[in-house]
Amino acid sequence: MRRLNGRWMLAAIRPGGKPEGLWALPKGRIDEGERGEATALREVAEETGAHGRSLGKLGDVRYTFTWEGERIFKIVSFFLVRYEGGRLGEIPEEFRHEVAEARWLPLEEAPRLLAYGGERDMAKKALARLAELDV
Repeated sequence: MRRLNGRWMLAAIRPGGKPEGLWALPKGRIDEGERGEATALREVAEETGAHGRSLGKLGDVRYTFTWEGERIFKIVSFFLVRYEGGRLGEIPEEFRHEVAEARWLPLEEAPRLLAYGGERDMAKKALARLAELDV
């Protein structure tokens, strides 16, 4: 999250291989010995080119999907990350295959623009948290 011209903006990505206009939040697997919050900070940097500091956990999204005939249960934890630097879209070469595009989206529009329901809910939580923090 960052403020631009008085508006809160959200760093969103279009994952590689997804159609134009499909926006999602950065996320990824927790590395061995890594905590969820550290993973969130690392993934934001890897997938967007921007880096920041955590303002705390927003919540978890739980879902299931089928992969090669096996039912997979997944929990994704989301953290509110305040932008501190870097340039959005300057994605390290080794992660370019994962991300087709990164863009700042207005946070108040994110519940409509993000492709996945759980992520739309996290955007709503981010709006509420920022209002509580009065930052």
